[in-house]
Amino acid sequence: MRITYFGVRGSCPCSSDQQRRYGGNTSCVLVEVAGEPPLILDMGTGLRALGHHLVADLVPTGRPMRGNCLLTHLHYDHILGTPFFPPMRDPGALLEIYGPSQADASLQVTMASMVKPPFFPVHMSDFRGELRYHDLKGNDGFQLGGISVKVRTIPHIGNTLGFRLEVDGAIVAYLPDHQAPVDRATVSPEVLELCEGADLMIHDAQYTEEEFVELFDWGHSTPAYAVHIATEAGVRRLDMFHHDPGHTDRQIDAMLRAARQVAQATGKVEVNAAKEGATFELRKR
Repeated sequence: MRITYFGVRGSCPCSSDQQRRYGGNTSCVLVEVAGEPPLILDMGTGLRALGHHLVADLVPTGRPMRGNCLLTHLHYDHILGTPFFPPMRDPGALLEIYGPSQADASLQVTMASMVKPPFFPVHMSDFRGELRYHDLKGNDGFQLGGISVKVRTIPHIGNTLGFRLEVDGAIVAYLPDHQAPVDRATVSPEVLELCEGADLMIHDAQYTEEEFVELFDWGHSTPAYAVHIATEAGVRRLDMFHHDPGHTDRQIDAMLRAARQVAQATGKVEVNAAKEGATFELRKR
């Protein structure tokens, strides 16, 4: 299983000389498994570059894209890349989108309402490719070819899903937005279920401890709380994710150092900060 980060920021995209190393695009991750269609995690602004990456491989074959996407929730930073996804310009392209069910309308109707005039110059239905939607509930589980997917509702603002992917014994837990409790100690059973024994946990680490005191109900976590979850769940590697758009590379470096110091107390969790463009192979331990 190969993981590539195309967007690692939260809340909104950002760009400055002080934010180059970690990147400024919002949540979007590519999971590649041999013999399977590409699997996309969230559709933030990183989806545009991810689409160009996929198109470059497809052009020589003359085939349209077939792919799957797991969508955690519908906040702008997780869907803003949708109308800019290059493969959707190609007739015959198909992206199967699995995302959280909505109270008032289907996932398809809700997404279509976000891409239309006057907010955007075209409608979602104007794409030449097809976006096919699947409404998920927080206790679902299903197969995408050889990829087992477990779905659970996790604490955040609005209906938000976390995902657990299992392929040939390798496990990825994806929780880009997760509201830490005020005590930053308790962990919901659903979160533990997703993360238990994971080889990689991609987890919200947006706020410093000082920021969390002020923004404790804004829906996010701290690096120390992410390490706490990883330790409780027996995770092998934690990648801090959903970096705040106001944080510079140096600030994220400092947050990473602090998280690694917390992790040293157990010596069991490898801690990294996700970087846009980083790619690596994940294998069964």
